[in-house]
Amino acid sequence: MSASHESRTRSATGRGARANPANRFKPLDRSTTEDWLDDPSGPAPDTEFWQDASKSILSPNDSPDIPFTYSANPYRGCEHGCAYCYARPTHEYLELSAGIDFESKIGVKQQAPQLLHRALSKKNWQPQVIALSGVTDAYQPVERKLGLTRRCLQVALDFRNPVAIITKNHLVTRDIDVLSQLTAFDCAAVYLSITTLDTELARKLEPRASTPENRLDAVRALNDAGVPTGVLVAPVVPGLTDHELPAILKAAKDAGAQFAGYQVLRLPFGLKDLFRDWLETHVPTQAGKVLNRIREVRGGELNETRFGARMKGEGVYAEQIKQMFQLARKQAGFAPGGPRLSTDHFRDPTDRQEKLF
Repeated sequence: MSASHESRTRSATGRGARANPANRFKPLDRSTTEDWLDDPSGPAPDTEFWQDASKSILSPNDSPDIPFTYSANPYRGCEHGCAYCYARPTHEYLELSAGIDFESKIGVKQQAPQLLHRALSKKNWQPQVIALSGVTDAYQPVERKLGLTRRCLQVALDFRNPVAIITKNHLVTRDIDVLSQLTAFDCAAVYLSITTLDTELARKLEPRASTPENRLDAVRALNDAGVPTGVLVAPVVPGLTDHELPAILKAAKDAGAQFAGYQVLRLPFGLKDLFRDWLETHVPTQAGKVLNRIREVRGGELNETRFGARMKGEGVYAEQIKQMFQLARKQAGFAPGGPRLSTDHFRDPTDRQEKLF
């Protein structure tokens, strides 16, 4: 027996398995900026995309602060790289970092459309609004290549189940055709999230999201197509961007936005340190002021998790932000409230096909 054969035999007989099958979590791709020249807001060098083998796509929540029960997230992590993103700590559940890992190691749920179809086909599904997405942006740059969100919208259209989209990316306009068809059944609404109109600040704060100008252009394009579209001023960063509330609302209204909302910055878990570092790096002369303002709306801390307080904050300064928003909303011509979506047209296309035969 040769030494090499003996080694192979010993290895095989000393293990419970005899082979190394492909790992279902293996990387899909490792991309560099050069691979994405068609998209100037594309991923930073060495972004990795990993297969996510989730068995379901709908994430439930019971928070009274959130106006929907279910969200669908085709991706984990987000290439936009927003410094303030409250979703960053979710990457720690994957034993990854809330920092660079969050924006450079992206989980891709390749089966998202099929999983959504399965969920909506269940007999116990109660038709209701699904948010795209509740955590990370469904229109982050890789969506241009993979089209998972578009296919999820097509599933929603098949069932005529209402969807509400929140995004910072002009890419949402690619799907105007599907959104228009959903709108015919009162089943679609889009919020463009705008944090600042200052392009230079946005480039540092939201490095790979669409520019503020492009987000306003998306509002305009969606509105022109008849898709109910609004603006979400989120997050309002106390001491840094709160003074922009009136200007953002006016610009959004001028672009055709029909409704408006806002949320105040929240910094869960390790995001506190990440955002403090961002402030000290990019706006060092304002860092102390911003951190003090955040503490003013968060009961002396940098975060507040209590329902009723975590989205808008509390205290004198939080009340000032609220009043500024309400006044600016009125001056811009927005009516209070948001879009009205309907489940009246819901159907199960699978059930209909079965009955035909």
